[in-house]
Amino acid sequence: MKHDSPGQSALRNGRRSIPGQIYLLTWATRDRRPWLAALPAAREVIRSLKYADSNRWTHTLAFVIMPDHVHWCLELGQEHRLERVVNSVKSFTSNRLRRLHSIQGSFWQDGFHDRAARRDDNIEAMCRYIVANPLRAGIAADLGDFPHWDSIWLEV
Repeated sequence: MKHDSPGQSALRNGRRSIPGQIYLLTWATRDRRPWLAALPAAREVIRSLKYADSNRWTHTLAFVIMPDHVHWCLELGQEHRLERVVNSVKSFTSNRLRRLHSIQGSFWQDGFHDRAARRDDNIEAMCRYIVANPLRAGIAADLGDFPHWDSIWLEV
């Protein structure tokens, strides 16, 4: 039987799933391993985010796939709860990526961090901040050099 750590329980404490709400989500690979640095792995995650959009579970505003974690800014659709959407994305990608990397056990760390945007938040600035993550991490000198991101506001 699997038990949540106190930190995982705290992340869920107070989590609300509100249709039409904008959320900034983050989740990481197990032990923060850089499995997403490979193009096929990052593309698999992107494919899964686009699937969520195409089924109207979400409307993606921005995302960046870092080597060991994912940032996703989205507007939640009307049909699914936030936790179900994230668990579906993680489950789908986990099954495919474990085969790709010949990984035993879980691909993702349990849980995810979410932050609901407030009315006074500048959503465009929040999205610019997350897609600039590769620049701050020093893995790209220019955003145009990093392929694993998208935003409804940004173009290279």
